[in-house]
Amino acid sequence: MASGEKSWAVDVRSQLKNANPAEEMELWKRQSIYRVPACIKDLNSKAYKPQVVSFGPFHHGEAQVMPMEEHKHRALLHILKRSEKRFDDFVTAMGEVVQELQDAYQNLDEEWRREKQKFLQLMIVDGCFMLEIIRASTGPSNDYAFNDPIFSSHGVLYTVPYIRRDMLMIENQLPLLVLENLVAVETGRPKNEDQINKLVLKFCAPIARPPLAGLGLGLHALDLFRRSMLYGPTHRSAAVSEPASSEIIRSAVELYEAGIRFKKSKTSSLHDIKFSHGVLSLPVIVVDDTTEFMFLNLMAFERLHVGAGNEVTSYVFFMDNIIDSAKDVSLLNSKGIIQNAVGSDKAVAKLFNSLSKDVVLDPESSLDGVHRKVNAYCRKRWNMWRANLIHTYFRSPWAVLSLAAAIFLLLLTVLQTFYSVYPYYKPSESGGSSPSPPVLAPPPFRSRH
Repeated sequence: MASGEKSWAVDVRSQLKNANPAEEMELWKRQSIYRVPACIKDLNSKAYKPQVVSFGPFHHGEAQVMPMEEHKHRALLHILKRSEKRFDDFVTAMGEVVQELQDAYQNLDEEWRREKQKFLQLMIVDGCFMLEIIRASTGPSNDYAFNDPIFSSHGVLYTVPYIRRDMLMIENQLPLLVLENLVAVETGRPKNEDQINKLVLKFCAPIARPPLAGLGLGLHALDLFRRSMLYGPTHRSAAVSEPASSEIIRSAVELYEAGIRFKKSKTSSLHDIKFSHGVLSLPVIVVDDTTEFMFLNLMAFERLHVGAGNEVTSYVFFMDNIIDSAKDVSLLNSKGIIQNAVGSDKAVAKLFNSLSKDVVLDPESSLDGVHRKVNAYCRKRWNMWRANLIHTYFRSPWAVLSLAAAIFLLLLTVLQTFYSVYPYYKPSESGGSSPSPPVLAPPPFRSRH
């Protein structure tokens, strides 16, 4: 055996002795921020790359986010001055959890793992910037100049929406443990998980959502945003006699033709999707320029984070099935389920059709019951007959006119036949044939003279 082969064999034996499944499990448990693999990223690489600001080490120092670095350091200085706390206090508090923070990042570069002080500096600076951006956007006032390009009302209007979009990218996350420690040092109060959750959620999800009290500190902004979309119990439909999990659900227009009606769910939670008595209830969704990036990163997180669940992926897959064309979007829009802020209905349909490419769906999806029940309803004989009738005769105005004309002619034929046959079967009042009516003579002619 060559010396190189011997060395490799020695290394393998050494690694075998140190292999510990329990340690591996703990390592996977700590990871929550992932690099998106090429098989996912190649479909739309722009959706996973921050354009304005970087959080954490994965995109730090890239050219497109460098201009924001000076504003990050300004945020740090403002917090230090406002809190009147020493910088060393922040470094000490963050140093106590540095190992946990490093382990949160999958495949962290050795440079960041070896140089702990550099990593701590990154966590503190990025965390202070995130806190100040959130406060500038959700608070009544701050101690920045009125013409500040980032933290003023002008910056909130024109720059913060792009920062919010970057904050929801899976590779651009910062553990919320960073914010929890920074706020505890800044205020001198005990750590408060619910306070941090509310603060971040108020920024990431401006639409009012129930608080996530008692659920523990979110992993990061993306995880917290996802959890805010899934509050409340899941409405699981009872299984039907015929399995339909392998069937593709019909489009919204086809479901409508089969007698299914659509209405808005009572809440905005993705758990609040149900089908009952021919009515499919769906939560309201606002489709805008950030919708595609948001869903792609949420689905990537569900795919990469073991135990996260698959509710968002299931919802996107379900919506892709019922939206085939602009007509489906128009129907859902008329019911108030889709609020279109991107322009044409065709653009919305194209967006949903592109989101579920290469999606792997869990067979135990939370929407599987709804899927089965809808398909079972559509297979009923009366609903199939009605759908075929509408599909055949009511697809265009000319088909409707032709059908109406045919029915009108049929009615005329029936009436003509009836009035032709009726006198022969109507009995007379005297038992004989009916006498002919008398013919009246015209009145005599009288001259005016």
